[in-house]
Amino acid sequence: MPQNANITINLEGLLQAISALGTAEYKLAAGYVNRLLEGVAAGQIDRWYHAQRTIAASGNEDLDFSGSLVNPLNATAVFARLKVLIVSAAAGNTNNVNVTRPAANGVPWALAASDGLAVAPGETKVLINRSDATGIVVTAGTGDLINFANSGAGTGVTYDIFALGCSA
Repeated sequence: MPQNANITINLEGLLQAISALGTAEYKLAAGYVNRLLEGVAAGQIDRWYHAQRTIAASGNEDLDFSGSLVNPLNATAVFARLKVLIVSAAAGNTNNVNVTRPAANGVPWALAASDGLAVAPGETKVLINRSDATGIVVTAGTGDLINFANSGAGTGVTYDIFALGCSA
């Protein structure tokens, strides 16, 4: 099953300063493109996972990147290397979606066990690992989990997750 992806980030902006002598402006135009082709080498992927998930109030879940994820085509997405992780929290959420590296069996996407980040309502966090062949190593049974948690009580949270990587 061929798999590839283009990740494009565009940033456009205008900075203006108005003075008695006129207006000075600086136009910002920056772009980043990462094209990932089919395979397991540098700049390549052969595993893809996407889902929209909901976590109950005060709840959490561990996603297992070495065997329990099923992609939208009902194939198991077993990762040996993770190259892209995108988490987007629904704008209608009341609480944050906290993404952490579990102390036991965590994928080493963050510097240390229990490190993580909060994804606020309407916010998207993007982790694009270096485009070499290594990526972030996923090790079955000892380094294959990422935890997603609802930061508060009262309401559930919904988030989209996109993971791209390799089987070897």
